[in-house]
Amino acid sequence: MTFKADKPAVLFVCVKNGGKSQLAAGLMAQAAGGRVTVASGGTRPGTAINAQSAESLAEKGIDISAEVPKAVTVEAQEAADVVVLLGSEALLEEVEGTRYERWDTDEPSLRGIEGMERMRLVRDDIDDRVQRLLADLLP
Repeated sequence: MTFKADKPAVLFVCVKNGGKSQLAAGLMAQAAGGRVTVASGGTRPGTAINAQSAESLAEKGIDISAEVPKAVTVEAQEAADVVVLLGSEALLEEVEGTRYERWDTDEPSLRGIEGMERMRLVRDDIDDRVQRLLADLLP
């Protein structure tokens, strides 16, 4: 696989950029250890990071508390080698030359699981996917 820059770049996108895309970005940044450029954005950014998302990452030694939701841009998509859309609601017009993936992540609330137990399950599902993507980018 060839990359647009000296190292692979991944952009994680969800609707609000307060939960799942921030989780994925934090997990990828930790797992990649600087070997991957990581960004995140939202199609309709919210106003704050989901507190339970931040808490679930803090349990793994990842601090996203200083992050703020931001809008995904065409420039960010063009700079990315891979754009990962988390969930079914985030919709983007795809940019040519960029690979797109959609991750339909686990939604424990559909099984009646709420609160931190839900967030840990979401985090762990996203972490598994991040690890597979990282192995694909850096074999």
